[in-house]
Order: sequence, then structure tokens, then C-alpha cells
Amino acid sequence: MDTKELLKKVRKIEIKTRRLSDHVFGGEYHSTFKGRGMTFSEVRQYQFGDDVRSIDWNVTARYNEPYVKVFEEERELTLMLLVDISGSELFGTDEQFKNEIVTEIAATLAFSALQNNDKIGLILFSDEIELFIPPKKGKSHVLRIIRELIEYKGQSKKTDLVNALKYLTNVMKKKAIVFVLSDFITEDYKDTLKIVSGKHDVTGIRVYDKHEEQLPNLGMVQMQDQETGETILVNTASKKVRRNYEAYYQDRANEFLESFRKSGAGALSCRVDESYVKKLLGYFKRRG
Repeated sequence: MDTKELLKKVRKIEIKTRRLSDHVFGGEYHSTFKGRGMTFSEVRQYQFGDDVRSIDWNVTARYNEPYVKVFEEERELTLMLLVDISGSELFGTDEQFKNEIVTEIAATLAFSALQNNDKIGLILFSDEIELFIPPKKGKSHVLRIIRELIEYKGQSKKTDLVNALKYLTNVMKKKAIVFVLSDFITEDYKDTLKIVSGKHDVTGIRVYDKHEEQLPNLGMVQMQDQETGETILVNTASKKVRRNYEAYYQDRANEFLESFRKSGAGALSCRVDESYVKKLLGYFKRRG
């Protein structure tokens, strides 16, 4: 992809997702993810309707008229985006691939955090840590994250969520808001997830395509595993083959929900042909 085309794609995603974060998600994000508490801001004269419990009696006695303490929420937060860029993300049977929806969701979350003056960081992972961008503030930083989400080509097509979660705990010593974006076609991550969720505010967003859920009856079909590169001949006309595949896929989807909920983390699933806007808003409102 040349520079001109890349900038055009970045700009297109910026316009769409920034509008969503400004007009739809900004307030929901703010109310959903609280700061670390209330911090003292100033002392001002008492006004009708102020809580009498906030009166500063020392200042009141000094000036012989009532003054109150004003506090504001300490908003200094960090948003970390853990994004799966393994081979299975390069799948789509409708207008968009899974990785394109993941990019839009990540960008929307990043701009929502930017609007609240939070830091934003990025971890791109496969079965390796492909890229780490330390958390920073600012629009130019968010645009860099979007460029990497669009342009970065992973070195591996496999997935290892456990490795990504462990890396997160090593680089993030303070509590962070963490969104893990993946199709979660991987196993045995619930123990590590539980540890990470005990320290950070974690949400998993499973992005999937409707045609992944079942195998169509197309007879003998040559198929390639996007993550291993292995090519096999599959008899999709066999009911047993289709049932086994459907059971395997459903096990992965169930493991995702069960693992995140049992660890105290948030979870939502979004199909490529569904509105991620409605899904995110619903999730924020439930949490808020």
C-alpha cells in the first residue's frame, strides 16, 4: 500500500470513528470508565443548593461567610488495545473482513479515550508480540495507532492470547482499561485472563463472520487453515463433518463468554454484518 492510499484510508476511518466518538460514545465512555477518585480542585463561596457537608469550616471562619470545597474526578486513565492480527482475522464473506471491523472498533475506542484526555496504547499480537506502542495522549498518537492497524503485516499467522496477556501485565504496572479484540479461535487462556482481570478493567470483543459458524454443504472442498497454512480436503456433504465443525466452533464461542464472565471481565460479540455501534452502546449503557 503506497503512502497516498494509506493516508486516504486513515482519513476515512478517522472521519467515521471520530464522529461516533464525539457524538455517540464520548459521554458513554466517560460514565462507564471512572477515574481513580475525586481530587480537590478549589474553594469557592457557598451557593444556594450546595451540599452543607462540603463547607470548608476553616475558610468560612476566616472570611466570616460560608465557603465550600470543590472536587473533580481524577480522570487520568490509560486505554490499552490488544488486537489480534493472526491469519484468521483475514476472513470475511460480506463487505468487510474481520480485521477491518476490528480496526474501526479500536479507532472508535481510541478517539473516545482521546476525548477524555486519556492515554492510549496498542499491542498487536499473533502467537508473538508483533508491535507495542506505549500509551500516550494526543490526536497524532491516535492516528499513528490507526495507521499501524491498517498497514502492519504480521510475522506469524498463529494465535497465542496467553502470551499477549502476560506481556500486558509486564508492561502495564498500573491499572488500565483493556480491550481485547479478536475472534478468540484459541484455547486455554482463562487462568491467565483471570489474573489480568484482577488488576485491569478488561473487556473482550469477539468479532466473527456468520459463515464461520457452520460449514455449507458444498461436497468435497479443498480448505486451507489461515493460521497453520495446512491444506486439507473436506467432505462438507457429510453431516458428521458439519456437526463436528459446528460443535468445535460453538465450543470456542462458549469458552470466550465463560472465560471472560468467570474472570470478572466484560464480554460482547459482534458479527461482521451487524452494527458494532449498537453493540458497544448497549455494553456501555449496561456497565454505566
